[in-house]
Amino acid sequence: MATQIDAIRTAILEGAPAEDIAALPLPESYRAAVVRADEQEMFAGLASDEKDPRKSVHVDDVALPELAPDEAYVAIMASSINFNTVWTSIFEPLPTFGFLQRLAKESEWAKRHDQPFHQIGSDASGVVLRVGSAVRNWKPGDLVTVHSNYVDDQDPSAHDDSMLATNQRIWGFESNYGGLAEIALAKANQLMPKPAHLTWEEAAVNPLCNSTSYRMIVSPNGSGMHQGQRVLVWGAAGGIGAYAVQYVLNGGGIPIGVVSSPDKVELLHELGCEHVIDRKAEDYKFWKDEHTQDPGEWRRLGKKIRELSGDDPDIVFEHPGRSTMGASVFVTKRGGMIITCAATSGFTIEYDNRYLWMMLKTLKGCHYANYREAWEANRLVCDGKIHPVMSKVFPFDETGEAAYQVHHNQHEGKLGILALAPEEGLGVTDPEMRERLLPKITLFRRHS
Repeated sequence: MATQIDAIRTAILEGAPAEDIAALPLPESYRAAVVRADEQEMFAGLASDEKDPRKSVHVDDVALPELAPDEAYVAIMASSINFNTVWTSIFEPLPTFGFLQRLAKESEWAKRHDQPFHQIGSDASGVVLRVGSAVRNWKPGDLVTVHSNYVDDQDPSAHDDSMLATNQRIWGFESNYGGLAEIALAKANQLMPKPAHLTWEEAAVNPLCNSTSYRMIVSPNGSGMHQGQRVLVWGAAGGIGAYAVQYVLNGGGIPIGVVSSPDKVELLHELGCEHVIDRKAEDYKFWKDEHTQDPGEWRRLGKKIRELSGDDPDIVFEHPGRSTMGASVFVTKRGGMIITCAATSGFTIEYDNRYLWMMLKTLKGCHYANYREAWEANRLVCDGKIHPVMSKVFPFDETGEAAYQVHHNQHEGKLGILALAPEEGLGVTDPEMRERLLPKITLFRRHS
C-alpha cells in the first residue's frame, strides 16, 4: 500500500510543481537513524575502537515534530556520515542526550528536542515540504542542501561571527531531528541552494566538511591563506582534508598532503596535489610510548616537507589531535599557524611549547562555519569550483555500517547515505554543467 512518504518521494522524483509539493499531506511519522537514551551505557568499559555503531544506530519510526515559525520540514533525499555521527553513535566523549536536555531549557519550542531518541545527521540534501509562518526566502518545492550551524539569532553573542555565540550548536549533533532521516527539521537560515549539477548524494556530502575547510583555509576567521603559502594537510584524502587541498590549490597555495596508502597518494596527485607524504611508508612514530613523544621523528617529518616543497609550511591544517599535534607545532614555519578543528585520535594534546612561543607561532582553534562562510562554501560548489569528495554510498538501512567504517578509517573522503532517493545518480538538473565538470566530480568514487 502506498504511504504518504511514498507520495512525497514520487512527487519529488517526477518533478512536481511547488503547489503540488505544498499540497501533499504530511505523515504522522517517518523513518530516521537514531540512537536511544536507554542504550547510552551499552559500551561502558569498552575501548573506543571496540564500540560498534552498528549496534547503537537504529532505523526507527519517529513522530513528526511540530513546525516552529522559523523552521522548515525538508524531505531528505540523501545525507552523509561525519565524525560527529560516530561520536554520537559510540556516546563519546559524552552521550548527546545531555546536549538535547540543555537545548530544551531555552524555549518552549526547544522542548521538542528532549526526547528518548536522538535523530542524528549533520548533512542533507532534499526538498522543502513546508515552511513556518516567519520564513521568507524559501517555499515548498525548493531544492536545498542544509548546513549545520544551529544558533539563536536573538542572542547578541550570535552576531558578527555566529560561531562565537554562547549557544551555538551543530544540527543533528547538539540538536534533534537531524539529516539522517526521511524528513528533517531545520531552521530556515540553515537552507542553501542545492548544486544543480550534482546528484542528491553528491550534494549531501558537502555542507559540514566543505564549510569547515572553507573557514579554516579561506576565511579571515581561520588562517586566511594567501598565494604561495605552503599548507600541510593531515588526512588529505579524508572528508575535510580533501576539501582543504582544493581550497589551497584554488587560492594559489602549495598543499603538502599527508595520507596513509599508495592509493591515496595517487588520488591526491589526480586531485592536483603535487607534494604528498605516505605516512605509513615513511613509518613515522611520533610517540615512543603512550607518554613520550620523539622529537627526532618531528625533525624527520620536517626534513621530508622541505625536500618536497622547498620550505617549512606556513599553515598546518590539523585535525587528528593527540597523535600529530606535537609534530604539527614543530614543523610549522617561524611565525606560522597551526589551525585545528578536531581531535580524532584523542582530545588530550601535548606539544613542546618552546617551539610555539620562541618562534612566534600561532595555535588557533576553528569550529565549523558561520552562515556567511557556509553560504560562500556552498556557492563555490554550485559554481563548480569545489567538487564533492564522496567515495561510497550506502542504503539508509546501512547507516550504522557506514558509521562503523568511518569510525575505523575504512574510507576515503565522505560516505553518502540514500534516504528518500531510491537509487544513486538522481537529482541532477543541469546535466550540461555536470558533463563539463566530469570526471572531477566523481574522482573519489572512481578511486574507491
